[in-house]
Amino acid sequence: MPSGLLSNYVLVGDSFGAVISLALAIRQPTGLRGVVLSGGFATSPLPHWKAIAGRASRYAGGPLYRHVTLRIHARELASRFDHTAEVPHRQDDYRRLFVENTPRASYAARVTSVISFDVRDQLANVRVPTVLITPADDRLVGVQAARELRQGIPNSRETVLPSTGHMFRFTHPSLYGQTILEFLQHLDRPALPGDHSDSSATPRATV
Repeated sequence: MPSGLLSNYVLVGDSFGAVISLALAIRQPTGLRGVVLSGGFATSPLPHWKAIAGRASRYAGGPLYRHVTLRIHARELASRFDHTAEVPHRQDDYRRLFVENTPRASYAARVTSVISFDVRDQLANVRVPTVLITPADDRLVGVQAARELRQGIPNSRETVLPSTGHMFRFTHPSLYGQTILEFLQHLDRPALPGDHSDSSATPRATV
């Protein structure tokens, strides 16, 4: 990347995107002002059975992947709050989302990368303000994941969104967007005495 191309930006990652954002933030890239992680984790939250099933999905035929693997995955993505959300969703909506956007090979590769992912001993390398957006009912990732991030990243805070599940980016877009906006505004506030962070310009949010 050419020097100065991104000199003032914020990484925003959701679910697997949060894993990617976290991995990049650990490297302390130039110009990074803050990080937003929602539904992320520092080490694999997958139970042993799902890790095995995920690896095996690469061998599953198209119908088996669409109607078995993705139905199981959609059940874990769903929340008891989804049907009364700002944008109501059902389990089959999540399955269809993956059918249309995630080929079987991509899904298997994602699960394989998650299984081997563990950066808990590197979280202290994230040196910028970080907000952890946690749903109240996350069946896929669980509460331990957010706790590890909060305890490991020095300048982090957690915001728990009430009556939301793992897919709140889709079910509660207004609340999700407002939470990110408030974090960006916080970064843009003038520095207080003793605060040496650079708040001279409004950062751009990069998903």
